[in-house]
Amino acid sequence: MTTTTEVKLADTAFGKLDAEERLLNAVLKEPAPKPGHFGFRGDIALAFQEQFADEKRPPEYSIEQVLAVADAATGKIPVLAGYLHSFAYLKDVGAVLGDLLSPTGTYVFFVNNLDFLKKYRVALTADVTSYVLPLDESTVWKETLELVDIDKNDVKKLGGPAKLQLVMDKLAAFSAAYPEISYDEGVATMEPVRNRNENRPV
Repeated sequence: MTTTTEVKLADTAFGKLDAEERLLNAVLKEPAPKPGHFGFRGDIALAFQEQFADEKRPPEYSIEQVLAVADAATGKIPVLAGYLHSFAYLKDVGAVLGDLLSPTGTYVFFVNNLDFLKKYRVALTADVTSYVLPLDESTVWKETLELVDIDKNDVKKLGGPAKLQLVMDKLAAFSAAYPEISYDEGVATMEPVRNRNENRPV
């Protein structure tokens, strides 16, 4: 019988991303409470800068503030939420993560340059669709708690993996009939990228 301690990152879809050096700035990277699952909180690099010699450069852009779990049994990431600095990066999400996502999975992206009143469904691949929403709050964590109606006090006393698992289980059950638009339609109507540091206290 498989126990959570036997699940290693390399046994999951995260293993491929880790081998490609895409898993960055991890604040959590360990087995989840659900048997056969592995949790990750951090960034997933989408595009890399050109590197010279042994110089290590940060990625050109990433899915930031990622909340995700991977299922070792299926080899897929069944649920993921993250921040994108531009709607245009959705094409890279499909290219980088496409094979690791499930047609029955739940994928939510909070996007910087989306009209605050708009919420959409956008295809990432031929059979995987994502929810795309504006970033109203300061972080993906806060946005996700609000989206799935979890009081922050309900998770405050839990440990990191248990906290992530609770939120991911709720998000996996999330469903909304937002209008479906194509990637090209989204790019055509996306707004200028906002300065993230604007209106923040100094």
